[in-house]
Amino acid sequence: MTAAPAPATALRVLIHGGGIGGLTLATALARRGHTVEVAELREELDALGVGIIQPTNALHVMREIGVLDACLAAGFAWDTLTIADPAGTTLAAIPQPRMADAPAANGIPRPALARILADAARAAGARLRLGTTITELKDDGTGVDVTLSDGGQSRHDLVVGFDGIGSPLRTRLYGDTYAPEYTGFANWRVTVPRPPEVRGVVMGTAGPEAKALLTPITGELMYLGAVFAEKEDFRPDPERAHEQLAARLRMFSGPVADALAAVTDPSAVVYSRISQVSVEEPWHVGRVVLAGDAAHASTPHLAQGAAMAVEDALVLAEALDAEAGVPEALTAWEVRRRPRAMWVQALSRAVLRQETGTPTTPEEDELLKVGVPGAAHVLAQPY
Repeated sequence: MTAAPAPATALRVLIHGGGIGGLTLATALARRGHTVEVAELREELDALGVGIIQPTNALHVMREIGVLDACLAAGFAWDTLTIADPAGTTLAAIPQPRMADAPAANGIPRPALARILADAARAAGARLRLGTTITELKDDGTGVDVTLSDGGQSRHDLVVGFDGIGSPLRTRLYGDTYAPEYTGFANWRVTVPRPPEVRGVVMGTAGPEAKALLTPITGELMYLGAVFAEKEDFRPDPERAHEQLAARLRMFSGPVADALAAVTDPSAVVYSRISQVSVEEPWHVGRVVLAGDAAHASTPHLAQGAAMAVEDALVLAEALDAEAGVPEALTAWEVRRRPRAMWVQALSRAVLRQETGTPTTPEEDELLKVGVPGAAHVLAQPY
């Protein structure tokens, strides 16, 4: 773990959103001696969803904030991506790159990661205010006066919106200009037992018709994930969601079929529409800044959404160390972050189109020359 430097000037920072990016930033800043509060609308930090992949660049950030060992203990580390046919026969085994001495990848249950990051933030000295959100915000150029829904009033040097793809803070700054854009596709996921032979991500492909991912997240568990074109108003039948998923993956046998056979509870199936957000204006207005999905949400096809958020967090903490003031730090931070985050978004969208047989643009064709393996090597480089 890298020792946190003492700040030249301790800042008061409010983070709006207690998800992966927000808690990572809270830990990074509090360890540096800043006064940090996190306002989170949920009453409990019980992360929704199933599991998540932490690629090597995300694990590098976890090491920098002191929680890498905890993540590895709670999850399942792996270093090879396996491509398989619909029957489960291996077509290719692709070693995944490492950043410095971080592992190649780690699968982890989202609730476990939420607990690890919340514990780290509190241990570093950050205050987590659950069940509250911003109701009033006024930036006078030298600070931001904030009123929270729990009645709290405070003044901060910086307010950071890590409040997700539906970011209320983004709406405050830009109105509906950058509302989430539905891609036409949705993600189906469900947690199932992990057979011993699944020791890393297995991508089963049936061409453009379907792709299924098996991702280990603990020694005992993995999740099955699949992406399909779905109408915007479609929602799974709460009584038959598992059967609807099985029907969409009917061309698979082998480990995917075995995983589906283990799913008997329709409520275990997690369904989420895939949308993206591209804030084309500067990500900060005065002393209020958006980060993570609030600024640049991507499709999941490079498994980099959460990684981009935690990179945002660490680089912002570093920029606040390096620059003379908050405005200068926000400008320097965005200069570093925007090219990488938007490249991930563009390539992720291109891969989605390619894998689902959707026509791609000439610009996307150029991006696809890098390919997913090439992207993994790019993203394993320092940011």
